[in-house]
Amino acid sequence: MSRLHDDEIEVDDELVRRLLGTVSPAYDGLPLRRFDATGSDNALFRLGEDLLVRVPRQPGGGSTIEKEGRWLPYVAPHLPTSVPEVVAVGEPGFGYPEKWSVVRFIPGDRPVAPGPDEEPRHGFAGDLAAVVTALRMLEVPDEGRSDPELQWYRGRPLATVDDSMREYLSDCRHLVGHPDLDLDLHAVEAAWEQVVRMPEAHREVEPRWYHGDLNAENLLVRDGRLAAVLDFGGLSVGDPTIDVVVAWQLLDPAARTTFRTALSVDDVTWSLARGWALVLAMMGLPYYWDTMRERCLRGLHTAREALAEVTAA
Repeated sequence: MSRLHDDEIEVDDELVRRLLGTVSPAYDGLPLRRFDATGSDNALFRLGEDLLVRVPRQPGGGSTIEKEGRWLPYVAPHLPTSVPEVVAVGEPGFGYPEKWSVVRFIPGDRPVAPGPDEEPRHGFAGDLAAVVTALRMLEVPDEGRSDPELQWYRGRPLATVDDSMREYLSDCRHLVGHPDLDLDLHAVEAAWEQVVRMPEAHREVEPRWYHGDLNAENLLVRDGRLAAVLDFGGLSVGDPTIDVVVAWQLLDPAARTTFRTALSVDDVTWSLARGWALVLAMMGLPYYWDTMRERCLRGLHTAREALAEVTAA
């Protein structure tokens, strides 16, 4: 398995098989194989035809496994699409230091950026908006407001990531000249300056539920419609504006308008979401440039779409 992080935990089939044995002997006879769609946070393994094993890649990753086990059963019944069912949460063992999980496997395809001649994705946009709306409308219980695992930087005011964004831009300049980096970093910086100077970039809002990582790697589609939302490791409460970023990654301009209308997003919130789109695009480029090029190309597409909208405004 290719390493993505300096502190990557070594995980192989033998370790996963031994860990599974601590949960249930029923897993012993099921075939185990690495899953092609392994992500940056978790190594994924197919277990039989119906199960998926998720094993955190880095120290501390078990906290998101625990969070899903605790809060996904509360959130899932209120969402208008399929989400992974947590079958078991396993304990550390055999030198592996983190908790891990077994979930139900959901078939489907990862969505890709829309092509220039593709029909507008109005149905997909409506599906995404329904998920975001359901999360926002779901009550946040008192224990959710006080749970530190549900407090993430992506639910805080946009201005709190200003210093980080400037570091990302500086790091991205080292990539200038690469043929794949079809992006005007000066334009990104100017757009960022514009949005982060808005007084509302410091605003606090009533905490609501948000997914936090609503992107192509965590979505499944069938026949052009949303089939499932995956990986709730980023599930948190705070400002849900971050969940609007998917509009620039996976929606064409017409469908983007459908998405915005369905969510009743005002001009200020839309601008802040565009700012978050630039942040998420820039942060991944220098870190994953040599290891997850497909993710970086999606980030570049997202940034270009956001910039095009700024220019047209």
